[in-house]
Amino acid sequence: MPVFPSVEWFQSAADLLNQSDSFKRLGACDAEVGIGVEGRYFEIDFDAFEVKGVHEIDAQRAEALDFVLLQPIDRWQAMIRNIKEHGRAEHEFTLNSLDLQGETEFARGTDYHRRDAFYRFNQTFQEYFDITSKMKTTFEDQESLVARRS
Repeated sequence: MPVFPSVEWFQSAADLLNQSDSFKRLGACDAEVGIGVEGRYFEIDFDAFEVKGVHEIDAQRAEALDFVLLQPIDRWQAMIRNIKEHGRAEHEFTLNSLDLQGETEFARGTDYHRRDAFYRFNQTFQEYFDITSKMKTTFEDQESLVARRS
């Protein structure tokens, strides 16, 4: 059972998306996406009609990506639980809602034109997270997260 956050968790989601018909329905997606969780960063590479790779990266590499989705662990957990409960993100847990409602930006990037990939391919990214409803997820405990940051 994959633990969130981990390369295994993000790769499991990528594998499920690659096996679905989502890219056929939603179209090609080219983006280097970062996920930031409590000082850890993960890169997800979308290349045309598949997710090509998932890697844990450092903060410097994260700055070079098209954008990074960044929120506290409790918000990530709430989003993932909402997706699991409903089969897809509902209301305030969609990527668009998270981006619009937060006091700080959810989708962050240094180059606005590259960050625009978040908006252009938003439905593909939403599908990536929504497909995790088919996964069993466990969450890294707070002590482990704190220890990693030290």
